[in-house]
Parts: sequence; C-alpha cells; structure tokens
Amino acid sequence: MSRTPRRAALGALALTAAALGTTAPAAHASPTSATTLVVSANQTLRSVTHVASGSLYGLDTASVPADSLVEPLKPNTFVQMAPGGSQLPNGEPTPGGDALVVVPEAAKAGAKVVVRMPDWYPNFPYKWVSWSDWLSAVDKQVASVRSSGATNISAYELWNEPDGTWDTSAAGAFDDGWSRTYKEVRAKDTGTPIQGPSFATYTDSKMKTFLQDAVANNAVPDIVSWHELQSSANIAAHVADYRALESSLGLSPRPIAIEEYGTTSEVGVPGPLAGYVAKFERAGVHDAELAFWNHYGTLGDTLTDTGGSPNGAYWLYKWYGDMSGNMLVTTPPGQTGIDGFAARNGAGNQISVVTGGCTGSCAVTVNGLSSLSAFGSTVHVKLEYTPSKGRTTAVSGPVTISDTDYPVNGGSITVPVTMNASDGYHLTITPSGTATSLAGRYQITNRNSGLALDTSGAGTAQGTLVVQATSTTGTDQNWTLVAAGNGLYKIKQQASGLLLGITNAGTSDGGTALIWGDNGTADHLWQLIPSGDGYYKIANYNSGLLLGVTGMSTSSGAQVLQWDDNGTADHLWKLTAR
Repeated sequence: MSRTPRRAALGALALTAAALGTTAPAAHASPTSATTLVVSANQTLRSVTHVASGSLYGLDTASVPADSLVEPLKPNTFVQMAPGGSQLPNGEPTPGGDALVVVPEAAKAGAKVVVRMPDWYPNFPYKWVSWSDWLSAVDKQVASVRSSGATNISAYELWNEPDGTWDTSAAGAFDDGWSRTYKEVRAKDTGTPIQGPSFATYTDSKMKTFLQDAVANNAVPDIVSWHELQSSANIAAHVADYRALESSLGLSPRPIAIEEYGTTSEVGVPGPLAGYVAKFERAGVHDAELAFWNHYGTLGDTLTDTGGSPNGAYWLYKWYGDMSGNMLVTTPPGQTGIDGFAARNGAGNQISVVTGGCTGSCAVTVNGLSSLSAFGSTVHVKLEYTPSKGRTTAVSGPVTISDTDYPVNGGSITVPVTMNASDGYHLTITPSGTATSLAGRYQITNRNSGLALDTSGAGTAQGTLVVQATSTTGTDQNWTLVAAGNGLYKIKQQASGLLLGITNAGTSDGGTALIWGDNGTADHLWQLIPSGDGYYKIANYNSGLLLGVTGMSTSSGAQVLQWDDNGTADHLWKLTAR
C-alpha cells in the first residue's frame, strides 16, 4: 500500500461515531456499462481455431519447449527462423528456432510454421549484401523446404518490417524488391503461400501503395501481414481499412496474419493480452503471433525463459486452448479497458469466457441463455483468475475465486468480478455444478502485521471504526461471512451484529472501514479473492478497492481502510475458523 498521507483516513479518525453516520447511505451500486463485458451466448462468431495462440520464435528446438507445454495451448501458427538462418536477435549467442528444426514439434501440436526468410542474415536491422546474395539465400531456403517433406509450412514471409529494415539506397525500392523476390520464390515453388508485406506498423498509405504496386506486378501476397506492437486499440480499424483497400482494388479477400503482437510491457501479462485475442477474433484475423522481445522458446513470453515454467500469461492461453466449438460474439464498452473472448462447446452445454483489462468493480453479463436448450433457470459459474506476477516468475496455475449458482433472469446473468487490470479472468458456465462457499465464522488477520480485524475499543455501536488489533478470543474479532449471492459476501461482526462497510459508501482510496446496520448498500458487499497461498484479498464491490491498513502499519489500533490493488502485503488477510 502507498505510504503517502491519507487525508481521508486521517480526517475520518477525527470524526465521532455519530458524525460518521450522518450521510445517507448510497443506493445499491453495480458495475457501469463502462466496466462490463457483454457475451452473447446465442450468437456465434466463427469456429474455434485459436487464431492468436502462436508466437514468433516460440519454439527453440524440436523438443524445447516440451511438448507438454506446447500442446495444451493449441497453437495456430509459429513464425520461425529461416532454414539455415544466422539471425542473432536480442543478443542471443547462437541462432535458434530454425523453421525446419521445429516443424515436427509444431506439427505434433497441430500448428503451422511460417518461414521468415530475411532471418537468413545475422543482423537486425538486416545488412544488405547484394541481389545475387539475397536471391541465392532465397533459392537455398525454398529448396530446403521442398526437400524436407514438411506438410505444415503455411507460408514464406519474404521480408520483415521493410518500413524500417529495407535498404533502399542499396537494394532499390521495396515494392520492386518484393516483386522480384516473389517471382523468384514462385519460380521454384508454385504452391506454398507467400506472406507480406509484414510492415512494423500499419498505415493506409503504406498498404495502399504496396497493394497497388503488387497488383501491377502480379505479385499480390496470398496472405497479407503486418504487426501490432503499439497496443490493441487500433486492431479493428486497421483490419477494416485493409479490407476497404482490398475491395477498392478488386482483390479477393486474403487471410490476414498479424505476425507479431504485444508491447514489451504487455508480454507475460495476462490482462492486456486478453484484449488482443478478443480483437483478433472479432476482426476475423486468420492468425496472430505473440511478439519476440526476449528469448527463443518461450511460447511468446508465456514461459519464464527458454523452455521454462508457465507464468501468469500461460494460463490465459491455456484457457484459450481449452476452448472448442464456436467463438461467441462479445461486446466490450470501448477500445480500451475491459475486453474478452468467449466460446460455446459443440455440445452446447458449456460457455467459456476469458476477460481482463479492467480495474476494480467490473462484471461479465452473459445474454441469450434462455435460447439454449442445455441451460435452464439456474446456471453454475466457476470464476477463476491467473495472477500477473511478472514475465519471469512462475505461476503454478489459476486460482478459483468462486464456484456458485446464478439464477437466470430474462435469459441473462451478470457475474461480478473485482479485477486487477494485469490479471486474467475465466468464467466457466455450465447447467449445473457443485457450489462451494466460504460462509462461516472467522478471525481475520492481516498478513503484514499479524493483527486481527476488530473495532476500535472493541466497540459495537453503529459507525464504530474498524481497526487491526492484537489477537484475542473476544467476539469483536469474530466475523461471519454471509453469502449474498453471485459469489459475494456480507461480513458481519458477531459482537454487534453489524456489517463491515466503508464510511458513507465511499469509492475513493483511503475510505475508512466501519460497522453499520444492514441497509442494503453495496459497500456491504465483498468479494474474497484467494492469493493462492492461504490468504485472501478482501475487495469492496462498491468501490473495487481492497481492504488494507493505513500506511501499512503494523501497530495495534491502526485504521483499516480501502485502497487500490498495488500488491502490498497489508492487502492480504487470513481466515481462521472460529
């Protein structure tokens, strides 16, 4: 928790219990449309093909990463080193990820491989030698592919990021060079698709000029490609712009490949990656590959290192890999913030939703359930999350937040999810299941201080502030979790019978915790989020903020308040049955 002064908390400490209760309680709150992802369970988008599950240089050798790590992700396509290539990206000591070396492992996972031809050269940006040298390299690669017998080579990528790596002064205009290379490949291999132009960034002007020249030279790529390395916000606009250009030139619709996606700060982080996958699925992209920012063989930085252990992002792609049947229509409130993707299995009795990118009190609304024969008036929802602990930190698996039943109203359910924007979240919706509950009486102790949740002076009056205190056996330190539906709880103090809430139902950092009568306000609703190590984050569903201690204090009597999820230990609490 931040160590900055908490004016709200200090001010509240100066108030009397009577003054705390003078403001009328807020009306029952719920996430706004700006923080809600809508899933249309009865509207299919297209068949599940895991379009965004591949990566650039995601494979290192024929056995690294292990098949047991690769196959669960159901990778669609890998973009890999030119056969016999000498590229040394990101300071790697030796070349790795040769397309023909890794192609058997890709095949076992059901994945295709794109040959990145310019990675024949060792440097990046590439150092042009001569046209004779380049065409000789092209001929050698095509010959290697053809003699290999590989059946899962999806395309030759003729050049990579020409808008930053093509040496116009030495090699001439890129569009002319593209046509010359295209014809060289076609003279030696008439069947394998050709992919390009592989721009580092998409602009209408670059793509328009390239396509016009490609049409004029009979060198239009079979698969059109570019990269999305800035953010996911413009994916839909870029795809729409390309489709308009394609149509204006009279071209038949080409598959679109996004050969690299994700920023350096996003790879390995589940939350923002959910938005990329959602937008690629929604836009109808054919395949998309996680960028290569660090080392070979990390499955797009979903592993801690080459052939390493899964990090938090891996489990998001594992959820994606587990999807089958048809992708569903999902509608986010905007181009940034909460987003997600969903699928309904072939039997029609399971809906899987993956989401992320939201902060605080968020939700997923699933519509159209009443039109699906497998679902009745009640459904079962398992909600879990995969934490973002950093790209190089292993995560053993997802953590279940709740496992509960929901009544279907008007064909819809709304699942509340208190989110951290870096984490990924998964809902599995089935007709029935075994519900679990934390309902019961507990002592609640803070991990940072070891002190127990209590009221100031063990008070029982309405408006008494909540503090941390030395552990006792008193009923003032006994708190009962009462199931409030939808995976939420009310937290009732045994001594007073009053509920844990926030002063004036506040939604700001520093809002102080107190006890109050059950008047139906949303600040009395809490979501308990397991940290995976025996502790819980206790999130106020009215504000989306976490229960913590002022200044991360370890002193008895320190004020308990709400604060944003910044990873500090005072946000973790242990439940001990009483």
